[in-house]
Amino acid sequence: MTAVEKARGLEAEGVVFRYEVDESDKVLALAGADLEISQGEFVVVLGPNGSGKSTLAKHFNALLLPDEGDVWVFGMNTKDPELTWEIRRSAGMVFQNPDNQLVATVVEEDVAFGPENLGVEPGDIRTLVAGALKSVGMEEFHRHSPHHLSGGQKQRVAIAGILAMKPKCIILDEPTAMLDPSGREEVMKTIKRLNEEMGITVIHITHFMDEALYADRVIVMDKGEIVMAGTPKEVFGQWKRVSQVGLEVPPVGQLSRRLWSSGVNIDPGILTVDELVDELCRLKSGI
Repeated sequence: MTAVEKARGLEAEGVVFRYEVDESDKVLALAGADLEISQGEFVVVLGPNGSGKSTLAKHFNALLLPDEGDVWVFGMNTKDPELTWEIRRSAGMVFQNPDNQLVATVVEEDVAFGPENLGVEPGDIRTLVAGALKSVGMEEFHRHSPHHLSGGQKQRVAIAGILAMKPKCIILDEPTAMLDPSGREEVMKTIKRLNEEMGITVIHITHFMDEALYADRVIVMDKGEIVMAGTPKEVFGQWKRVSQVGLEVPPVGQLSRRLWSSGVNIDPGILTVDELVDELCRLKSGI
């Protein structure tokens, strides 16, 4: 396929990848993964430890290259070494530990690091930094030390650093794993707003099932393969299959199913608190 045909989003085609343990031993991490992500889509990737979800994410940022198959990022094949930096600018990556991504002693200098490395003019960098910090709600902290911020604030600064490079896509590899519940919520709301208001494609890797409810589409991986895909309701509605992969339905979904199993006339597919409240109010009013 031509670059023009691939230009709409990101795609993995039959991707096989093996990690080298030693000279004579390799471990299969991706076993022919196929995935297409449209521009502007919010996709959450779930899976047990060792399922290949983080490995797949790193392929979309050209941090890893396929042993077999191809990965396309907005029309660019990641195997082309001349396109590596443009791919990483177009699809920026945020990792689990925000402290590992902070490179400066002042927030605005940290956010400016990416554009500076891209050779952006100083005057334009100031504009990009201000806009990126405003987008994640951190503009008032522009002169603060990032190391004195909360975990959630640090991750928002890390996201701002990616935004300052004007990406089409943000790939987040378990960015909330080290955060408390309030930090998790502020990061997820920030990501969702960037997707809805700026049209940025989001690929979010997580082991928190409730974070999948923010997504347009949920991908479930197991043993290097994509085994389930669909909307959150479609995926978590297959609760037995989800359980077989070693995952759980989000807590509200578990509660609604238990109520339904005990004889309460309730939709067992409910996944959010708001949906559950509406359903209970319906039951109370006798509708």
